[in-house]
Amino acid sequence: MRLTVTADSFRLAEVFTISRGSKSTADVLTVRIDANGVQGWGECVPYARYGETQDSVTREIEGLPARFTRAEVQEILPAGAARNAVDCALWDLEAKTAGKRAWDIAGLAPPGPEITAYTLSLGSPDAMEAAAAKHAHRPMLKIKLGTPDDMARLEAVRRGAPASRIIVDANEGWSAEVYADLAPHLVRLGVDLVEQPLPAADDDALLGMARPVPVCADESAHDTTTLAALRGKYDVVNIKLDKTGGLTEALALREAARAQGFRIMVGCMVGTSLAMAPATLVAQGAMVTDLDGPLLLAEDRQRPLRYDEDGVHPPEAELWG
Repeated sequence: MRLTVTADSFRLAEVFTISRGSKSTADVLTVRIDANGVQGWGECVPYARYGETQDSVTREIEGLPARFTRAEVQEILPAGAARNAVDCALWDLEAKTAGKRAWDIAGLAPPGPEITAYTLSLGSPDAMEAAAAKHAHRPMLKIKLGTPDDMARLEAVRRGAPASRIIVDANEGWSAEVYADLAPHLVRLGVDLVEQPLPAADDDALLGMARPVPVCADESAHDTTTLAALRGKYDVVNIKLDKTGGLTEALALREAARAQGFRIMVGCMVGTSLAMAPATLVAQGAMVTDLDGPLLLAEDRQRPLRYDEDGVHPPEAELWG
């Protein structure tokens, strides 16, 4: 077994802005695992919000022993970006070695396309209204908020895309008081879901608070060990492979969350089709699929995922799994 990790950068079609900052490239790590003449690969996006950098995640990956199994990786590496790339590469390696698809190995039904949200970058109300009008043909738009001027932005997006479903991501940017004030307006404007309205450290304030729009845990939800702390605060769990540490834990989290009465959102960091490919398996039947990373890129992997009016399609074997 030979493992390599490389840092790769992919240009975005436009500068992408959230409340924490802006970026013009998708900066990812690509893991390749070669064994017996077969290569499996996976991708991760180190995320500063969780104390990760490209260097720190690379060190985690390069610190693995010479040989390891997928089960062993779950014990060696913590949930996070490093384990995600390695876990997904091992799934790909296993599928290619067996001549099967990853979903067959996982015991899942063959996946189909899922309608995905398309994220509008944070900007002025006029800019966001123009962006919404440009993408008003899309069935679901995701709005990045989390600033003092959010109502004007939300109103502007609804004007620009009157028929689209809308979900809102506050990126921990609101207080309990701001969220309570905004909640009736979210209902009025037909918002389907609000993602992580409060900082994860302060989300106990959601206990007992009215939730007229379903509230989704993102920064508060990582793997199955974090589920217990979400009860009474959230209605939906956002599963991202870079948080769970790969497909193995993401599938386990999906089943555990559903068993505890949560609905499912499947999200992503800003990455390529390689990062989205395993997540399409988790997204089957989700309340919300948010796997639009490749739609934000000016360049992507070879044999990228297919997006059309039916949504994001599962990967071809040449890409992953």
